[in-house]
Amino acid sequence: MRKIIYYVATSLDGFIAGRDNDVSLFASDGEIVDQYLYDLQSFDTVIMGRNTYEFGYQYGLKPGDPAYPHMEHYIFSNSLSFDSQSDQVTVLPRDIEKLKALKSEVGSDIYLCGGGTFAGWLLENGMIDEVKLKVNPIILGDGVKLFGDQRASCKLRVMYNQTFDDGFQIITYQVI
Repeated sequence: MRKIIYYVATSLDGFIAGRDNDVSLFASDGEIVDQYLYDLQSFDTVIMGRNTYEFGYQYGLKPGDPAYPHMEHYIFSNSLSFDSQSDQVTVLPRDIEKLKALKSEVGSDIYLCGGGTFAGWLLENGMIDEVKLKVNPIILGDGVKLFGDQRASCKLRVMYNQTFDDGFQIITYQVI
């Protein structure tokens, strides 16, 4: 069974973006970014919500194109549609049964890309297997929460902690 891994950058106070989706204080280069880009190569499938997908537009992503060319994309949205789209991009309404089916398919683990609201919904439904945080030594004070406004609680177990010389960390947790 494939795992869903929420791999995301976070501030020390638990935000994945600041006000108005500002990510300017997060690392954009250096060892942590190199490690992240390397780690992405191990995934063949990415899931995300509409807001995360559309966030890519400001970085040159064209509507309907894959954000990660080597991955199959599943965008969970009730309102997103394209005039044309790549064969690698599938838009679906939020559906736990579809996610269970994806997890049971043959392939690598599944990359949950960003999106506090979508991640919170997945956590509430017991669908996240690992949380892999790229911890940036910043405090944002406000913005997009790591798990949106979800109210579920769970225990995590540290599986691996990678520390970089510049104060950044990648901490991998198993959801218990």
